[in-house]
Amino acid sequence: MAAPQTPAQASKKALLSRVDLDGHALPPSPAPSSPHPGARRYALATELVYTDSKDQYGASSIPIYQSATFKQTSSSGGNEYDYTRSGNPTRTHLERHMAKIMNANRALAVGSGMGALDVITRLLKPGDEVITGDDLYGGTNRLLTYLKNNQGVIVHHVDSTNVDRVKEAITDKTAMVLLETPTNPLIKIVDIVSIARISHEANSKALVVVDNTMLSPMLLNPLDLGADIVYESGTKYLSGHHDIMAGIIACNNPELGDKMYFTINSTGCGLSPNDSFLLMRGVKTLAIRMERQQSNAQRIAEYLEEHGFKVRYPGLKSHPQYDLHWSMARGAGAVLSFETQDVALSERIVEAARLWGISVSFGCVNSLISMPCRMSHASIDAKTRQERQMPEDIIRLCVGIEDVEDLIDDLRNALIQAGAITFTIDDIHAKNVDGEESSSSAA
Repeated sequence: MAAPQTPAQASKKALLSRVDLDGHALPPSPAPSSPHPGARRYALATELVYTDSKDQYGASSIPIYQSATFKQTSSSGGNEYDYTRSGNPTRTHLERHMAKIMNANRALAVGSGMGALDVITRLLKPGDEVITGDDLYGGTNRLLTYLKNNQGVIVHHVDSTNVDRVKEAITDKTAMVLLETPTNPLIKIVDIVSIARISHEANSKALVVVDNTMLSPMLLNPLDLGADIVYESGTKYLSGHHDIMAGIIACNNPELGDKMYFTINSTGCGLSPNDSFLLMRGVKTLAIRMERQQSNAQRIAEYLEEHGFKVRYPGLKSHPQYDLHWSMARGAGAVLSFETQDVALSERIVEAARLWGISVSFGCVNSLISMPCRMSHASIDAKTRQERQMPEDIIRLCVGIEDVEDLIDDLRNALIQAGAITFTIDDIHAKNVDGEESSSSAA
């Protein structure tokens, strides 16, 4: 009797036969780019929109295959799709498209960004060590804390902006290095290239995982910088309208892709057909949305800095890691934060805004404002927030596509109403007469 296959042998066989470990036919991935052999690849703005579908009726938008099951042509099955938990044509189309724009060989779509990280962390086993940052999204911190307390995974929080601190923490037990850049909400920049290199040099088995939600494939491609896995919350910039929950995972290693697909198929966390359709529709406008959003964010960051606030935004040359950020990224994004030095003052500013909706999350076409320590990062206890030097007064702005003058005017009014800045009567009169930006001073 033949010896049982090892996982590596099974993965190699799956890759060569174009079926996954469960026998399902793998779709071509990524989706085709330039249709002309030897021609240059399309620009990303074109790639986002261009799709190649084999729909039998030639539908320009991929149809929603709202079906849980698919009829088979033989008693033994074997058709490309059999059960939507294992695969669905709408989700396949989205995954092929996302692999293309994320410069990956394989992309997987699940029900949320945290669902994506859950799938990734299931690659870990008890005793494995994870190195991650000390400025993390609250949900990420919550999941890692659960793994530490219940699954025997050892988690080390270090200053991920300091490459030496990461290097010192890596051991032969390091299974994963989990990074976010820019960090949320302190907008610190992580050197993906250097950390990926030293991680792989110190431990070839360590996986470098990057949460790219803040910038999206429009502005950063971590796989090109040495990361092994990249994931994003599709709820945010990829969708752009906060009307669905979604998560995207991408990688280039076929064995990793099959392992994560196994988890998705086993647990049933794959993205639904309808949400796959909506995410596919949303991602086509990513370029024009992001261009407007970060243009607005730049103006607003400059406005706040001019009025004496400490502003954290990589589009400002005052950012301490400005050069590092631009060595990796193609833009500064549309999330910024600023400090007032007074928690009560920050509360008044947030509550006085009108156009800026008070809400968690970011990446939506409409602008949002929040105090992270009270909302998105409230699951991190106050003592830990203090140890990680997270200011309780920090305000996060997630900039949308509205007219930037309206956004600045609304923010100015909130700052005045809260008592953060003051205007003279002459300044206000000058603004009302000729519409020019009036001067103000920090209170």
